[in-house]
Amino acid sequence: MAEMQQVLHKHDQAFAGRTVRDVVTVFDYHHHSLVFSQNGTRWRELRRICNMELFTPKRLDILAGVRQEKVQALLRHVHKACAAGHSVDIGLCAFGTTLNLVANTIFSKDVVDLESESAGGFKNLLWEILDLNAKPNLSDFFPALRWPILMSAASKYNSYKADVFIGGSDTTSTTIEWAMTELLRHPDKMSIAQLELKRTIGSERHVKESHIQHLPYLQSLVKETLRLHPPVPLLVPHSADVTTEVAGFTIRKNTQVLVNAWAIGPDPASWENATSFLPERFLNSDVNFKGKDFHFIPFGAGRRDCPAIPLGVRMVHLMLASLLHSFSWNLPHGMGPEQLDVKAKFGLTLQKAIPLKAFPSPWSFDGLE
Repeated sequence: MAEMQQVLHKHDQAFAGRTVRDVVTVFDYHHHSLVFSQNGTRWRELRRICNMELFTPKRLDILAGVRQEKVQALLRHVHKACAAGHSVDIGLCAFGTTLNLVANTIFSKDVVDLESESAGGFKNLLWEILDLNAKPNLSDFFPALRWPILMSAASKYNSYKADVFIGGSDTTSTTIEWAMTELLRHPDKMSIAQLELKRTIGSERHVKESHIQHLPYLQSLVKETLRLHPPVPLLVPHSADVTTEVAGFTIRKNTQVLVNAWAIGPDPASWENATSFLPERFLNSDVNFKGKDFHFIPFGAGRRDCPAIPLGVRMVHLMLASLLHSFSWNLPHGMGPEQLDVKAKFGLTLQKAIPLKAFPSPWSFDGLE
């Protein structure tokens, strides 16, 4: 833990570089991407735009209606599955919803039909999104970005689109799928979350972002999900820009540095009952995922942490709260919570190996008092 804190805090500047694989160099993506560009003038300008323009509370508040509309589309889709007695692929629906959210903020249109979505179609979809001829609606999400910044070269703009689409959609949907998985494995925790929703929202039909601040248990279960299932298990690889001494070891310039967030989360040296799903551990706790608590860094820390945390956190809480408020959820008939598979498949993101499919039913609060 001490070594990691040195890398991400004490020597943050020295390890702010990026290790770039060949696949990332296509169309010079690594030169114009916020995620993969090296620490320098271009990266600082893109990061400044994120911090000062795109992901400020004021800008996100303006777009709250868009997020609300996309979540309602998700709920309509689930209602149809409910009426037909079908199961819902939680991760796939969350992924499609998040893509539509981002597409509406940039292009003011949906790119996924939740009624006919398929995993295989997403590859072609992403290529269409990143088409060099696609024209953005700058009046929505990017009013602060000047054309010289975005369009001086087509590759610059498309790199930025790729960062927003790929980085935001996959991590958000993965977190929601893992959260629902843990709640289905722990029905008592789901009941607590749904009772909190009842008491806070009451008879209101829809969850709003303004409700989230009054839902401490929901916030805690999201944190606990991120602790056990960080969306990017090894974060995005860092690189040493200069030769640096860390805890008696010499880390030479250009050395790739991986931060194992997946191992940090369930570390018994930092957490009691470290492998158990206990959202209660975060109640009345100041620990958060903003990069100051180095035993809990699902989004990284330091200057290369995720700039879109404010947007992703809003979307995860709103979608998860809406799914829990509108429906009760059950596993396939005959399957007990202890039988639910929790194996993960590792990639850049930590996805569930077997997609979660659950059966929704009309929600009733009877018996929760």
